[in-house]
Amino acid sequence: MPHAHEQGHAHAPGCLCQTPAFARLNEILSFKFTRRAFLGGAGVAGLMALWPNEATAGIPPAPKSSIAFTNIRLFDGKAGKLSSGMTVIVSGNRIAAVQSAEAPLAPDAQKIDCGGKTLMPGLIDNHWHTMMASLPMQVLMMADIGFINLAAAAEAERTLLRGFTTVRDMAGPSFGLKRAIDMGMTPGPRIWPSGAMISQTSGHGDFRFPYEIPSSPNAPLSRADAEGVGAIADGVPEVLKRAREQLMLGASQLKLAAGGGVSSPYDPIDVSQYTEPEFRAAVDAAEDWGTYVAVHAYTPRAIQTAIRGGVKCIEHGQLMDQTTAKMMQEKDVWLSTQAFLDNEFSNPQTGEARQKQLQVAAGTDNAYNFAKSLKLKTAWGTDILFNPAGTANQGALLTTLTRWYEPADILTMATGTNAELLAMSGPRTPYPAKVGVIEPDAFADLLIVDGDPLADIKLIADPEKNLALIMKDGRIYKNRMQ
Repeated sequence: MPHAHEQGHAHAPGCLCQTPAFARLNEILSFKFTRRAFLGGAGVAGLMALWPNEATAGIPPAPKSSIAFTNIRLFDGKAGKLSSGMTVIVSGNRIAAVQSAEAPLAPDAQKIDCGGKTLMPGLIDNHWHTMMASLPMQVLMMADIGFINLAAAAEAERTLLRGFTTVRDMAGPSFGLKRAIDMGMTPGPRIWPSGAMISQTSGHGDFRFPYEIPSSPNAPLSRADAEGVGAIADGVPEVLKRAREQLMLGASQLKLAAGGGVSSPYDPIDVSQYTEPEFRAAVDAAEDWGTYVAVHAYTPRAIQTAIRGGVKCIEHGQLMDQTTAKMMQEKDVWLSTQAFLDNEFSNPQTGEARQKQLQVAAGTDNAYNFAKSLKLKTAWGTDILFNPAGTANQGALLTTLTRWYEPADILTMATGTNAELLAMSGPRTPYPAKVGVIEPDAFADLLIVDGDPLADIKLIADPEKNLALIMKDGRIYKNRMQ
């Protein structure tokens, strides 16, 4: 007598649904997750338990015993200096101890003599575009999402091998790639995803063509909206809906466009976008989920309106004035900015976009000077966009901060300070331990630099030559120590 679930469902011999592979796939798809578990650690752990145990290309095996990094100069991401006479112990994917070099080691510990090289936390890029950094805009507008994901995965591996073990993704459909990286399917950095950048009609995230205007109420989504690059929303109800959608998909923070942009085609750099009530709608949604809103904004009006709406982080800010900077100081608002100078590292622009780019570059000195004089909480990122040749300059862009800061301050900003901004995501933080610091129970994301980056920060600009070892999550992705 057939079982009830078999009645009426005869299968031809060799049907895929009877194979072990299909059974495994069904088990994966049937696995019960909460929203938090599925998008975060518990869900990934559950999927990893079901995933085949054999090594995946590009993912090194986990060490079988603890690792002791000896004979090091330690930059811990907090103190702003090098210290000696210490040993760092890694066990599993965490830092187990930072102890005196004289302290005994476990008998089975794997010892790596660093020969006086510098051990430091993995770098953090707090304004990265995982899906859009390495492809030209024209390709992104026309290519299918499968190709875009494969290109982004290849760039994610290169990002990791440049020493960036963590990125904060500030617009784009990075949720799938993040999950694949976290599951060990492909190498790459940890990702704090924002999801689609929420933008008003005609704003920085509106990439529709003129022939699509005017849009009818039941018009299909634009290509950028459909793929999750942007989310056009006008008015409080629409902003609230789009904000909640990104949180549903797994955003660790929200990104809104508050003003004009360089690369966007319709908005002059001086325009302000969104009203205070619209910002407040997104902020309320984010705060209900324990996280915050960051905005793309350059000008005083755009920044001030966003702050009055409750926004906690300004991305860019190069055209701010002193009144705006003081408002940021008083309201304890973060400045997440970039060294947008007119130099060899600039994103290529032409025509009107080039003029806007020069305007932003001219304001960069002022922004950093305000940040320093008022001691604003300042994070750093690259914001490389649509520039396949430019992604290799990720570390070099960090070194250009010597125009305003000492190397120790720069490296602290790109590690411990950037990690403080990541922690603003609160319960939406996608990883359960600290990054950006070398301390017990922090993630074992670390670099060994062949030299002293506090004396010569340009070592960071050439990772292939100067990074002797790269570890992420306790796994060694590069090792030239032997």
